[in-house]
Amino acid sequence: MRDQPLKAILGPTNTGKTHLAVERMCGHSSGMIGFPLRLLAREVYDRVVRLKGESQVALLTGEEKILPPQARWFLCTAESMPVIGRGDDGGRDFAFVAVDEAQLGADPERGHVFTDRMLHARGREETMILGSESLAPMVRSLLPDAEIVGRPRFSTLTYAGPAKLSRLPPRSAIVAFSAEQVYAVAEMLRRMRGGAAVVMGALSPRTRNAQVEMYQAGEVDYLVATDAVGMGLNMDVSHVAFAGLSKFDGRRRRRLTLAEMAQIAGRAGRHQRDGTFGSLTLEGEALAEFRPEEIEAIEEHRFAPLDFLYWRASDIDFDGIEPLIRSLERRPTRPGLRAAPEAIDLAVLKLLAGDADILARTRGGNVRRLWAACGLPDFRKTGPEHHARLVARIFGHLSEGKGHIPQAWYAAEVARLDNVQGDIETLADRLAGVRTWAYIAHRADWLAEPAAMAERAMAVEEKLSEALHDRLTQRFVDRRTSVLMRDLGRKDAGEFPVLIDDQGEVSVGAYAIGRLQGFTFEVDPAARHADRKMLLATAERRLAGEYEKRAAALVADSDDHFSLRTVPGTPVALLWRGHEVAKLGPGKNLLSPRIQLDRRIDSVSPRGRDAVIERLHGWIRGQVERTLGPLRAAGTAARDPVSPAAIRSLLAMLVDEGGIVARERVAEPLAALDREQRRAVTSLGVRIGALDLFMPAVLKPEAMRWRSALRAAAGGEPMPELPPPSSVVLPAPAPPVLASLARLGFRPAGPQMIRVDMAERLARHAHEVKGGKEGPIVDEALVTSLGLQPSAVARLMRDIGFRPAAGDAGWVWRGRARRPRTREAGGSHAFAALAELRAPPGSGR
Repeated sequence: MRDQPLKAILGPTNTGKTHLAVERMCGHSSGMIGFPLRLLAREVYDRVVRLKGESQVALLTGEEKILPPQARWFLCTAESMPVIGRGDDGGRDFAFVAVDEAQLGADPERGHVFTDRMLHARGREETMILGSESLAPMVRSLLPDAEIVGRPRFSTLTYAGPAKLSRLPPRSAIVAFSAEQVYAVAEMLRRMRGGAAVVMGALSPRTRNAQVEMYQAGEVDYLVATDAVGMGLNMDVSHVAFAGLSKFDGRRRRRLTLAEMAQIAGRAGRHQRDGTFGSLTLEGEALAEFRPEEIEAIEEHRFAPLDFLYWRASDIDFDGIEPLIRSLERRPTRPGLRAAPEAIDLAVLKLLAGDADILARTRGGNVRRLWAACGLPDFRKTGPEHHARLVARIFGHLSEGKGHIPQAWYAAEVARLDNVQGDIETLADRLAGVRTWAYIAHRADWLAEPAAMAERAMAVEEKLSEALHDRLTQRFVDRRTSVLMRDLGRKDAGEFPVLIDDQGEVSVGAYAIGRLQGFTFEVDPAARHADRKMLLATAERRLAGEYEKRAAALVADSDDHFSLRTVPGTPVALLWRGHEVAKLGPGKNLLSPRIQLDRRIDSVSPRGRDAVIERLHGWIRGQVERTLGPLRAAGTAARDPVSPAAIRSLLAMLVDEGGIVARERVAEPLAALDREQRRAVTSLGVRIGALDLFMPAVLKPEAMRWRSALRAAAGGEPMPELPPPSSVVLPAPAPPVLASLARLGFRPAGPQMIRVDMAERLARHAHEVKGGKEGPIVDEALVTSLGLQPSAVARLMRDIGFRPAAGDAGWVWRGRARRPRTREAGGSHAFAALAELRAPPGSGR
């Protein structure tokens, strides 16, 4: 190695490139390695500390700085690498320098940094450029003196296809591309397999290290991570499962490049142990669909070579803002280099170039300090304009007095962020904010007491990281599997026991998902609307056995646990222990409705459903016999071939109408009955009245409710409004309701309706007076007690067969009267309003 100071170590993942660089660095008197991720730098820092001791090792990242005075080995992010000769090296040079993942020079956002480090970061004795094989053409073009050393993968990487979460092998890493996905997968694994470690950029190094240690120690067999796992985080992983193949790159959501897929998949396998990769499936469909050519390329480590890297000038002109901008916008002249897209630091600089105060502050120098302030990362992703306001304020402090940010302002800003209350978005924003202040604290010349301020910012970052973790767990884990069922789902039920407590609460494993009322599952009301469909599907899939048990319990239950639901405006339904199990529909006749089982009972076996239907039919038969026994007996007689045709015809019409029919509608069969046949009809509980044929038993409130319910079911209609129990007179409603009340047993009488048995009492009294009984034709006492209006009485008397006599002569029989005209006896205040309805006093008939 010492014979050749510059080498490019290129190869796929799991080739030990990073391990080799660390070993080489530790063999030198000093060294530095630049990494693509803060977490990776921290991982290698911890490893080197174990070898060299804390006092000898430094960690430099944007938000974390551990710099012992005697440090000789530096682990950094690429952006934080002190480059010799740039004024940020602290007078140091290093015997060994390495740049990891140098192929990231093709990244639009950070590529120019990696390209710069590849071109300019050099060790005194040895330099290594680490990257993928696709970087080889650019190394040959830009670093012709570099020796390219290929590193074959130590193990084989094979595509294993899609798999359900429950089928993933131990020591698997599941890679997702959002915090929501990460936590959903981790919680599902916790319930299924006892737990999962979590690695993502939002976690603090301490939290992340604890998670990795838990995984490496075998306390859990699964790791869930963002795509950060692809950048060299070294763990004992045998299989990588993709929960997706697209990510948001800061500008748009796009499909992963083939190199990115390979970088992540390559985490599988360690040293000589082979690895596999694949995707997760949801309800039989893969969450990530690899194309055949992608699978082949990943397995064979064959990728298109890079033909350019992004570049931005490093020899910057600090003579003024305009010269600085011009130097940063210079176009590259070397083949293979492409001008980097405008980064946010340059965008902020351009915005500040139009600020008169900023221009004034840079006339006496300070341009380099302004450019350093513009390099403050936009951790909160607020955009150039908003971020420029913060940079302007910071530069204002840096360009006056002692050039320090006021400690009171810094402390107040950090204290404002020291709050673990709020939702996920609020905590994530605070965490991004405190990372901003941690970055500021690690600029040694920006604060009077940088070490104390850095410690304060780090403490707040740790608190917010833990709080964010807790809040994500509450939202995406403790919501009783809502996110899990939506994002992953599962068809097999073997891993999760289903528990139902005495109150009907349904739990899958240790998590309640809703409540089972009878055969109806109700989703937990706390579940989000978007999750309800998945929870319903989960319940339907998982509760089949419970439905079978409940069907058997229903069949064996006693009659007093069943009831008929007759809520106006809703379908007539059968309830078991207060829960709906079926609706009633049109059957073969009024008293034999069809049972329409609740769709939840469809999951019960055919034999179980038949038993439920038969049990419900039996209950209905019993209730009809109890409340409508005479009506059922009449129906049986109507079908008896031994009965005379006239009786069968009359009873059939009576039963079809629910036990009440106007006399005029059955006049023909009624006239055909002889005395014995009439006696046979009345023996069935039928009263042959002057106005109606009816069965008094069906006028009772419960019988009326059942008749109305059966009528609604027969017509496929909702339950109508019933009159108050024991009502005998009602105001006449609109025609549709009037017809419904008429079927229930109320006869229209002008502005009112009167129950048919009461109308019959008035008719019987009138006919008795007509036949010679003393008194008024109209039973005024009954009329008054019923509250009948005069016009209603007039209409009723006409229906009975009477008409008003001329003048004050009262009422006369409309038929061929055999007696003198009958006058009403006495007067009544009930009829004072209509003189024509009153009979002269003293009239006998």
